[in-house]
Amino acid sequence: MHLSQVLDRLAHDRAFGEQVADWRVLPAEPARRRPLPPDLDPRLADRLRSRGVVDLYVHQAEAYALARAGHNVVTLTPTASGKSLGYALPVLQTLAEDPHARTIMLFPTKALAQDQLAWLRGDLAALGSDLAVGTYDGDTAPAERRRLRRAGHIVLTNPDMLHAAILPHHTQWVHLFENLRYVVLDELHTYRGVFGAHVAQVLRRLRRLCRFYGSEPRFLATSATVGDAEAFASRLFDAPVRVVRENGAPRGERHVVLLRPRLIDAHAGVRASASALADDLTVRLVESGVATIVFCRSRQSVELHTRALKARLGEGRVEGYRGGYLPSERRAIEAALRDGSLRCVVSTNALELGIDIGALDAAVVVGYPGTVASLWQQAGRAGRRGEVSAVFLVATPAPLDQYLADHPAYLYGQSPEAPAINPDNRYILMDHLKCAAFELPFAPDDRFSVATTPEMLDALARAGILRLAGGRYYWATEGYPAHGISLRSGPGENFVVIERTDAGPRVLGEVDRPSAPTLLHEQAIYLHGGRTYQVEELDYPERKAFVRAVDADYYTEAEMASRLDVLRLEEELHADGVGAALGEVEVSFLPTMFKKIAFETRDNVGWGPIHLPEEHLPTMAAWWTLPDPLPGPPARTASALAGCAHVLSAVAAFFLMCDPRDLGVASQVRDPRTGVPTLYLYDMTPGGVGLAEAAFRRGHELFAAALERIRACPCDAGCPSCVGPGRESDAKDGAAELLTRWERALSLARAAGGR
Repeated sequence: MHLSQVLDRLAHDRAFGEQVADWRVLPAEPARRRPLPPDLDPRLADRLRSRGVVDLYVHQAEAYALARAGHNVVTLTPTASGKSLGYALPVLQTLAEDPHARTIMLFPTKALAQDQLAWLRGDLAALGSDLAVGTYDGDTAPAERRRLRRAGHIVLTNPDMLHAAILPHHTQWVHLFENLRYVVLDELHTYRGVFGAHVAQVLRRLRRLCRFYGSEPRFLATSATVGDAEAFASRLFDAPVRVVRENGAPRGERHVVLLRPRLIDAHAGVRASASALADDLTVRLVESGVATIVFCRSRQSVELHTRALKARLGEGRVEGYRGGYLPSERRAIEAALRDGSLRCVVSTNALELGIDIGALDAAVVVGYPGTVASLWQQAGRAGRRGEVSAVFLVATPAPLDQYLADHPAYLYGQSPEAPAINPDNRYILMDHLKCAAFELPFAPDDRFSVATTPEMLDALARAGILRLAGGRYYWATEGYPAHGISLRSGPGENFVVIERTDAGPRVLGEVDRPSAPTLLHEQAIYLHGGRTYQVEELDYPERKAFVRAVDADYYTEAEMASRLDVLRLEEELHADGVGAALGEVEVSFLPTMFKKIAFETRDNVGWGPIHLPEEHLPTMAAWWTLPDPLPGPPARTASALAGCAHVLSAVAAFFLMCDPRDLGVASQVRDPRTGVPTLYLYDMTPGGVGLAEAAFRRGHELFAAALERIRACPCDAGCPSCVGPGRESDAKDGAAELLTRWERALSLARAAGGR
């Protein structure tokens, strides 16, 4: 059955229609084209025509012209619009004119690099057999690595390899650095947060080495969704950029359907299960022949939905896909999607990126993914053939999802979020100053784009890490620092999951370090491919978890205790007895216990303790105080404060334009430091990326939006969609009272100039 027929049936289904909060149809758009550039080498023109490319989309032509004119270029057009050709053509044309030219292409994942390699080889072969292209990553054979170091014209790699394997060994890449003309960054929006701050420093190191070797490369970047691209990319590259926004690729008609499960109990604010609605819809689509991708917020959700869908659709018709699966598993799933033998995949945001997974018709998004940018990335995975497509966003009870259901226009009226990035985070900057000093000694006037560089170099010299000689700072210790500095949760920090079987142990998958305490504690049920395994042993120092396959009818959820200590106050204001502050904090996390949750009923059927070490996060926080608690017992204020924290962390993601998982919250009725009711909002990345500071500056807006969400919720006394579950009976009214006091006082402070 064609998707159009399925959509027509859904539109006439009364039960389905009662759960539709918004249904919009984005019309199809025709292609807009320009002729091939007149300066294009005839061999390249012939190669393009052999691939069926007789002209360019307008954005491809503009990106080519700007790159050839010597600009740094960011191309912002939808998924599957041919952005790759926009950066490949200037690279190939430059090679046609100068066979000594070199290019580095950076991709956030190995799979993306492999996707590009095949067609680049064909294009490069059209220019001459002596031109070399290849991927340089952890899977590259030694002989291929030597070939690329010696004569690689286009090197496809990732930021981690550039950081740890290329820059520290630049003397083995002399031809590359002497002749580097372009640096390509695909999927620009992924370089956000702490990872983006690291990559910005890696690019500073790259440009520093290029200047030493006499080259000045230009940056060419692409993304389907990123807000304020000019400011973001300029900060990432530490250089001005030109942005291409006019899309010339055709687009098929797209249906965007926002679903809110029906109310079961209006007084309690209880709605039907969002997961059940998503599964029912997915089964309906797949059984109608609609190729479907289901996006979930977490790895646990992927496994739960995969398990449920396999039970209804059968093995072989649906597979899960997430980080932690072995590369061979992921490649097999990608291939099955491309050849059409697999009609449904359940994924985390791992499949947001432009990996070729063939033509899908519909995307079911279970829960708002956290940002408008991410939502449109996920929507873009459907309709890649230019035909009718559909994206169904199923709202969960979370306040953020319910806020969207009340304000669906937000999805269309907002630009994609500007990724949060703080390249000068001092923790990250100090690490990369060490790496840069190892690569080249620092001269007195080398500022590394930061005014405080001399002071930081002096501190490293006093610590014996650098040595000052002849006015220059030299690396003074053994080994090279990049080896011990991860840009993200790299393989060295991952926990390896090893299955114990009668035939011997086998590697089942991996889990990143931040998730390991909650997913791999002893007695945890580890889900993989919809199957259940019990963790028998966790070797925390060695990063290994040993599991055994079991037939469990439950899964586990861990609970985490946290403690927040203020280290340094940076700024504060007071108004009408209310205080607001910004400063450095340290947050400590300790997993305490786990619950056993039945698959079928979601009932709690048991529990157990967790014995693991405490983890610490130095970061930035904003906090707000009240002069006194609410009347009545302390439990009333505690419940109201917790309700404020629940809703504030959700709506703050809108105003700070970030993923809710980038933020943490904490509250105290009688805070040890302030002695009064206090609410904290902090960055979930070491050193912070500027979110806490933005919250401090925009506190009045955050509290006003949180208050609006609570008042708009149809429940009587509080529910998961506003103040959260398990609160006191009057938590909703108490939270509204606290938010009103904060919002009024912060508005007064703003009107008075913020002091």
